[in-house]
Amino acid sequence: MSTTDRPTPSAAAANASASDRSRDESTTLSDDDVFHILQTSRRREAIRYMLTADGSVKMGNLAEHVAAREHETTVAKLSSTQRQRVYIPLYQSHLPKLDKAGVIDYNKSRGIVNPGDHLEIFRPYLEVTTPNSMTGDDETDQSLLGRFGGPVMTDETYYVATATASVGLLLAAAFGFLPISGLALGTIVTALFVLTTVACADRPLAIQQATDRRRSQ
Repeated sequence: MSTTDRPTPSAAAANASASDRSRDESTTLSDDDVFHILQTSRRREAIRYMLTADGSVKMGNLAEHVAAREHETTVAKLSSTQRQRVYIPLYQSHLPKLDKAGVIDYNKSRGIVNPGDHLEIFRPYLEVTTPNSMTGDDETDQSLLGRFGGPVMTDETYYVATATASVGLLLAAAFGFLPISGLALGTIVTALFVLTTVACADRPLAIQQATDRRRSQ
């Protein structure tokens, strides 16, 4: 390449600036992007953990936190199976997706997660406050997501509760505590699972409705 073909420093700087602007514009999160990211409880809990963390965290610590929340236990009481069940999807799918959206800065090879440029966008949705920030109206101002869900409830939690209730009904009928026919009992159990399925399907819709209300404010 001749000297006349080489880009001047000013031209190179202009190109870099244009590239940076293009990257910033392409990674700006729309309301639809926010809704999509918040659809899964694992991504919500990962974001919540990063909002409360002070800087970078180890991916393993983040995964253990998410697993403990999902199984409603403590990190110390997690089994290896519970850890792996959450760690692998986070490693392969959820964290790379959050990294691509600019929510986190994920160094996959080192297993380190840093806050991303768009992380703070999610603070109002997840009821996460900074220390000493809850004063006055903040104490009564719940996040949009919290108004619908409160603590993180996974689909597995709903189905376990439904199964437990169904077993209780079956045992009560078997021991004569619940005078009911087998057909009626089967109908009740089936209805419980149908309602659970509908409830799980409506949870993403609730987040979308919250997002729509926020957009109209």
